[in-house]
Amino acid sequence: MSDLLYSDTEDDLRAAVRALLADRAGPNELLARIETDSPYVPGLWRTLAADIGAAGLLVPEKLGGQGASHREAAVVLEELGRAVTPVPYLTSSVVATETLLAVEDPDEQVTGLLAELAAGRTVAVLAVPLSAAPDARPAAGGRVTGVADAAVADVLLVPRADGLYAVPAAEAVIEPQTPLDLTRPLAAVDADGAAGVRLADRAAADTAIRRGLLAGAGLLASEQLGLAAWCLEETVRHTKERYQFNRPVGSFQALKHRMAQLWLETVNARAAARAAADALASGSAEAPLTVAVAQAYCAKVAVHAAEECVQLHGGIGMTWEHPAHLALKRAKSDQIALGSAGRHRAVIAELAELPAPASAM
Repeated sequence: MSDLLYSDTEDDLRAAVRALLADRAGPNELLARIETDSPYVPGLWRTLAADIGAAGLLVPEKLGGQGASHREAAVVLEELGRAVTPVPYLTSSVVATETLLAVEDPDEQVTGLLAELAAGRTVAVLAVPLSAAPDARPAAGGRVTGVADAAVADVLLVPRADGLYAVPAAEAVIEPQTPLDLTRPLAAVDADGAAGVRLADRAAADTAIRRGLLAGAGLLASEQLGLAAWCLEETVRHTKERYQFNRPVGSFQALKHRMAQLWLETVNARAAARAAADALASGSAEAPLTVAVAQAYCAKVAVHAAEECVQLHGGIGMTWEHPAHLALKRAKSDQIALGSAGRHRAVIAELAELPAPASAM
C-alpha cells in the first residue's frame, strides 16, 4: 500500500528549499532573468545542489550521495514547480542520475560521474527530446532537438548505435531553441563528431534510459502538483483582496465553485503524484502503471489550475510583470514533457488490460 503522507524529514527539506527559492529566485528575479540570454539564477544551483544536498538525493551514500529516495526528490520538485524555478534538477538530478544508476555492472566511469553529480559539481543531461516518453526508444546518433537544459550541461549522456556514451558538452554542437517555457531552455544537440566514453552497451543502455525517463515522468507529476498548488493559493489570495460591488470577488458563488473544484483536483493530483514517487522509491512492479496514472492526471490539473489563475486574475496572465504567465507556460510545456497524456493513457490501458482510448495515438 502506498504511503502518501509526508515524513518530518520531507517537511524539513521542503522548508529549506522553499526558503532558498523565496530568497534567491522570487518572481521578480525570474521575470528579470527571462529578459536576458539565460534564465538561470547565478549561484542558485550550487546552493540547492551542494549546500542543501538536493542533487544527491537519489545517489547512494557509498557513491557520495544522500542515500534518500524518490520521495524526497519529489518534495524538491514540488517546490521547484511552485516557484517555476529554472534549474536543471529534473534533467540532471533525476533523469540523468537515474539513468546512470540503472546501468548494469557500472564501472569507474559511471560511479565517478554519479559522485560528481551528487556533489553538485557536474550537470549531466540525457540527450533525448524533453517530449520522450518512458516507453520510447531514443534514436541512436544524429541531431536531437528539444533537449532540456543542454545549455548548462557539463556532460551529455548520448545514445548511440552501440550503447550509451558520456560526452563532454563542450565537444558537442549545442544550438539554443526558442521554447514556450522560457524558464526551461531547450536546445538542439549534435554529438556525432564528439569523442566520448562508453558507459553501457545498447541493450543495457535502452534499459537504463527507460528507467531514467520513467523516474523523470513520475517525479514530473510532483512538479505539476507544486505548480497547481501555487496557482490555487495565489488565486484564492487574489480573489480575497480584489473587490467588486463592495464585496471580495471570491465571495461570489460562481467563483467559489470554480476554486472548490480546483481544490479537489489538486488534492487528487497530490495523491497521484505521491503514489508515483512512493512506487519509484519502493521499486514497485506497478511503478510504470502508477507513473502513467500520475502523468495522465497531473498534467491536466496543472494546466487547468494555471488557466484558472490567469482568468480569475482578470486576464493578468497577459501582463508580463505578473508571474501567472510563467506558470501557464510551464504547465503547458510539462503537459507534453516525458510523454503526452494520450501516450500515458495508452500505457494505462495496456498495463491494466483495458480497451485503448481513441485519443491515444
